[in-house]
Amino acid sequence: MRYIPLLAAVVALAIPSLAPAATPAAPAGAKNIILVHDAFVDGSGWRVVHDILIHKGYKVSVVQLPHTTLGDDIAVVRERISMQIGPVVMVGHGYGGLVITEAGARSKVKALVYVAGMEPDVGEGMNQLNASMPAAAASSVRSTRDGHLFIDSARFNADYAADLKSNRTDFMAASQVPVPGALFAGNVWSAAWREKPSYGIVATEDRVLNPDLQRWMYKRAGAKVTEIKASHALPISQPEAVALVIEEAARNS
Repeated sequence: MRYIPLLAAVVALAIPSLAPAATPAAPAGAKNIILVHDAFVDGSGWRVVHDILIHKGYKVSVVQLPHTTLGDDIAVVRERISMQIGPVVMVGHGYGGLVITEAGARSKVKALVYVAGMEPDVGEGMNQLNASMPAAAASSVRSTRDGHLFIDSARFNADYAADLKSNRTDFMAASQVPVPGALFAGNVWSAAWREKPSYGIVATEDRVLNPDLQRWMYKRAGAKVTEIKASHALPISQPEAVALVIEEAARNS
């Protein structure tokens, strides 16, 4: 009987702890991150970026845009901002950059991160800016009879996400959400970056949003620029690099 306590101790040491993992230490700076997706896709593309950030102690919200009108998309993001407690960093991919530019004009928002994203000024919109420096794959965007826009499925991999495997982009093409043409015709009437610091990520291999247009918008806004060799789908293909820029924005907020 005298050996039972010793045996129990050995067994206890051999069995991995069943205690829950420790909660990550709260990071410095802003703790709340709001991720806003691009047109044609949904918030699931932020999955890995979300996971990286929450494991570093951030509170991350992923907005699902209704894509009915630009005003509706802005309203949904503003509602999410109102739910946060404390400073917020807004992150917009592609068209999502247009949305955060106006929605981010709230006191809680301390910085904006544009991930191959539109960074318009007051009175500007997608169509106007894209026309100034057309993208290489502009012709891959098609229209339905009722005026909804979508990316040609046969060209989705090459034009939207050439650095992802085709079996993944085939699903993205099949599940894409056509958007009303009027969505891209809408303009923003405030520009949060005029009052708040912004960070711009240029996707150097982007065929959907001209990399030179990205550089021009970011320079005009005085954004801190990071260039990443990636397609327009860089939140999926380069999540670690994207997360690093978001963390920098949060630490400095």
